[in-house]
Amino acid sequence: MKLVTWNTQWCRGLDGMVNTKRIVEGARAMADFDVLCLQEIASGYTRMPGAPGDQPAELRALLPGFQLFFGAAVEEFDTEGRRMRFGNLVATRLPVAQVRHHPLPWPADPAVSTMPRMCTVVTLSSPGLGALRVMTTHLEYYSARQRSAQARALCALHAEACEQAEAPPKAEYDHSPFQPKPHTQQAILCGDFNMQATDPAYAEIQQPFALAGAGGAPGSRLQDAWPIMHGQRPHEPTFRLFDKQYGPDPAAFDFVFVSDPLVPRLRRIEVDGRTQASDHQPVLVDLEG
Repeated sequence: MKLVTWNTQWCRGLDGMVNTKRIVEGARAMADFDVLCLQEIASGYTRMPGAPGDQPAELRALLPGFQLFFGAAVEEFDTEGRRMRFGNLVATRLPVAQVRHHPLPWPADPAVSTMPRMCTVVTLSSPGLGALRVMTTHLEYYSARQRSAQARALCALHAEACEQAEAPPKAEYDHSPFQPKPHTQQAILCGDFNMQATDPAYAEIQQPFALAGAGGAPGSRLQDAWPIMHGQRPHEPTFRLFDKQYGPDPAAFDFVFVSDPLVPRLRRIEVDGRTQASDHQPVLVDLEG
């Protein structure tokens, strides 16, 4: 199963042009992906650089055979009542069982400019892996306080899902919202985390936890896939590789975390260090199954 994650900068390349087709083609150049996770997808913000259009609709047309799920972290209206949305998108050609959108914490931080953040979770079925939660997110850049709170929330969301898998709700009703849901400890968390691996929030995402319903047994914690596959080799940069607007030094801001059961399934993780279709580089993870 191949997954590509990419912060697209609303599909705006370093040439200043907005082009959703170029993003899809760039992801396909990495792999014949089963799942595509995109951050910074826009709709209605026509005054942003490059004048992005309705990007969820454009991407849907570019990905026949895929189901697309757009989660708006920001949904607002301009002075003329026109709707504007900005957030994350998950596209997959695998069967989907459930979709949830989770707003992340946004504690006050008046010293910097910030915006709401969220995590989109799509539970799908992979032929070789079974039920799998794909979580994609885009954390706060300017506020370390908010980013830390958001990292803890992501860990808590995963822990809660693992608790549900270990002790699922009683199934009393069929063909209603109370009908049984798919629960699994198998999860991939990916996206633009707006931090390097030295940031405390990086460790907070990977905190071990215990399953209360299993007598305190350890849960299926999240782990960064890069050191699992590459050992001590530094992360390849995914940000500021070509564009120096936010600093002079290239850095790895985009990660893929996998839960414990998926660790033996990892086959490769790599970064496309050539494309300039965004100010970030896309990341591919390949799992057996």
